[in-house]
This record gives sequence, structure tokens and C-alpha cells, in this order.
Amino acid sequence: MKIIVFNCKDYDQEYLDSANQTFGHELVYLETALNEQTVCLAQDAGVVCVFVNDIVDAHVIERLAGNGIKLIALRCAGFNNVDLEACAQFNVQVVHVPAYSPFAVAEHALALIQTLNRGTHRAWLRVREGNFSLQGLMGFDLNGKTVGIIGVGRIGGTFAGIMHGMGCRVIGYEPGIQNIDNVEYTSLDRLYEQSDIVSLHCPLNCDTYHLINEAALKQMKDGVMLINTSRGGVIDTDAAITALETGKIGYLGLDVYEQEADLFFQDLSDQGIHDEVFNHLMRFPNVLMTGHQAFFTHEAMVKISRTTLQNIQDIEHAGHCENQIDETRLANCNTTS
Repeated sequence: MKIIVFNCKDYDQEYLDSANQTFGHELVYLETALNEQTVCLAQDAGVVCVFVNDIVDAHVIERLAGNGIKLIALRCAGFNNVDLEACAQFNVQVVHVPAYSPFAVAEHALALIQTLNRGTHRAWLRVREGNFSLQGLMGFDLNGKTVGIIGVGRIGGTFAGIMHGMGCRVIGYEPGIQNIDNVEYTSLDRLYEQSDIVSLHCPLNCDTYHLINEAALKQMKDGVMLINTSRGGVIDTDAAITALETGKIGYLGLDVYEQEADLFFQDLSDQGIHDEVFNHLMRFPNVLMTGHQAFFTHEAMVKISRTTLQNIQDIEHAGHCENQIDETRLANCNTTS
């Protein structure tokens, strides 16, 4: 099967090439992202392989179908960037990687918490300059704190286990199956009111778009720590900035950003960043942002590559796949993160 891999970095090619020794697909790598301007590059293939910030809207899907593309293979879990209704209309199948390494994302969430709490990023810079002052580096014990988790699935459940091991009280909101030990399931209102730390591990859909908005933030404790390793659109960025300015948010840790598609996964160090909202966020000393790297471990990359190519092979040979997204999942409305 010929596969056009969009938005491909050197590390993607390395892991896909390694996994492909088992499958023998024909892989064509493109560094450019998929969008309405680049969809013309998807020619003479049956599959396009895309990532989190590729734009796979109705216009792109129509063009893909016109070019003979029958399958979109996401090498990620989320599919909020894909118009599933258009896929059904143009008979284009969609597969994703629902589970790669929940430990990767959950452990990164903990890293954001600890870095914000103890100021290790600031301390590292100080010590390099010979400044050993502790002024401004006061943290707090995680032991005994209440951690609220929104989305207690594979990743949220793994994160819950980590935080329980740190001695935290763990409360969770999960509209699906509620079966994770050591989690007190509760309503969103109670979670907002009781949590010292709120960590987001939910998908982006019509129910969670701007879930963390002005009203939600008002219910939280003053000085709350807010962590997002899910999708940028779950947080209303303007509302978060206002909450940072008033002190409602005491710490903000982000691995995702609402307008990240124009920034993340590329080196802009010589160009400057012209996103004023992003630049505003970066001016707060209590904001820590990483560039959508929570998933990025060796174990996760191995699983993502193998599962992506296995998904494609299953569709090619059997016409269906256990990781296929179809009309039965259209309730998860698509919103661009």
C-alpha cells in the first residue's frame, strides 16, 4: 500500500521506517502539513497519514476522495481535526491510535506540576548564572492536596494512580465508565470547587470545547493550578489570561494551545512569534508551556508507528479495523484545536 505521510519529522520517519520492516508498505514522506493548499500532493496513493494539527476538513476530504484516497490514518488518538461527516459522505475510512503510552502523557502532566510548583526551570537558569537565592521559589507539598481530573480514561486513570501515589486525594469527572480505583467520582461543579490542582485529560469535542471558561474558573479555588495535556481548545485562552491577571489561576501548565497549529512542531527561533495571545501568556512567570511533547517518548513512538501501519494493513486486507472511527462515533463533534 502506498502511503503519503504528511507533517513528517525526522523522528517520525525513523520510527515508521523501523516499524515498516514488518509491513512492507510504500511510504512517501512530506514535511509539509496537510491542508487545502497542500492536498494536491496526495496523488497516486490509497492512504494519507496525518497528525494532530493537519487540517482535514470537508474541503480537504473532498479533494482527497477526488484523488483516490480511501483511507485517512491518524498517528494519534484525537480526531477532532477530521470532519467525520464528510468522510462518511465521500466514503473515506478513518483509523487512529487510541492507546500508545498513557504513561508518557500522565508523567508529563506530573512534570508540569512539579516544575511549576518548585520552580525548577527558574532555579536551573539562576544556578547557571551563579544565583543561588531561593527568593520566589517557595513551593507546596503535593501530599494531602486534592487533584481533580477531568477525563478519567486510559491517560487520566494512569495519572490518577501517580497522584494517589504522591499522597493526593484524587477526585474525577468522567461521563463514561467509572472504574478507576482510588478516584472519587464527582460532578464538575464539586471538582472545580474542591481541587487544588485541575488536570485535563479529556478529548476535544462539542461537549468539551471551552469547557474551562469564565464560569468554570470562577468556581475554582483562588490560586488553583490548571494543567492541560489534552487539547488546546478545552480551555478558553482569553478567560485563562483574565484569571491569571486576577490571581484566580496561580499556576498554568500547558502542553497544548488553542492556536498551536501555526507554532508547534517547528523551529521559529530565528523568526519570532507573531501570535499576541501566545506572547501574552509567555509574559506570566507562573505559566509553563511545552510544545505538545507529552506523548513524545520512545515507547509511545514505537507503539504509534506499529499501530498506524497495522491499522492500514487491517483495512487493506479485511476492509475494517478495530481502531476505525465511523458514523457510530459522530457524537464526538469535531472542533479544531
